[in-house]
Amino acid sequence: MASLGRRIFSEWLGTAFLLAAVVGSGIMAQKLAGGNVALALLCNTIPTGAILVVLILVFGPLSGAHFNPAVTAALAWRGELAWTIAGGYITAQIVGALTGVWAAHLMFELPVWQFSLTQRTGAGQWLAEGIATFGLLLTIFGCAARTPAAIPYAVGLYIISAYWFTASTSFANPAVTLARSLSDSFAGIAPGGVAAFVLAQLGGAAVAVAVARWLWAGSK
Repeated sequence: MASLGRRIFSEWLGTAFLLAAVVGSGIMAQKLAGGNVALALLCNTIPTGAILVVLILVFGPLSGAHFNPAVTAALAWRGELAWTIAGGYITAQIVGALTGVWAAHLMFELPVWQFSLTQRTGAGQWLAEGIATFGLLLTIFGCAARTPAAIPYAVGLYIISAYWFTASTSFANPAVTLARSLSDSFAGIAPGGVAAFVLAQLGGAAVAVAVARWLWAGSK
């Protein structure tokens, strides 16, 4: 197993690349889609799902490739990760997410420091985030119980799908949500909507832990 330092670095770097892909592809999509929002969303969706597969394959053997505080917290709730290590992971994920957003801004020659003006709020959006995160965690736990090698592909495909069947476009990640509030781009969320999204995500993750424990009893 990799040292703790390498595991935390992997979580930072992987999350940074994830956010660079999410925000960068959103900026590129908005530039090229000619005002067609559906096309822009599709162009944002595919790179996000693709980079998740790549990043999980690269960093999974090192840190587990969480890149998501909800995933890390869920594994800690299940007793599969010490909370002291989980704290280091979550800190690295948040810092990595911010790094990735700022890197995307620099690549497209935009102001590094900005706040999103895109309002994402309301009961439908909050329910969508709870469902999106529940589904993501259930995908991970289900594959881990029977076919662990499928996790990278299942996660990437799930996110591609959830971009389109959820009203929120499936953030499903507290670090991603916070970081995207600092980008006034296609992928942004106004800072005022962050807290409710994060609460919904953590709620969805908690329900997934309970359901997975019942569905795959005896599996780790």
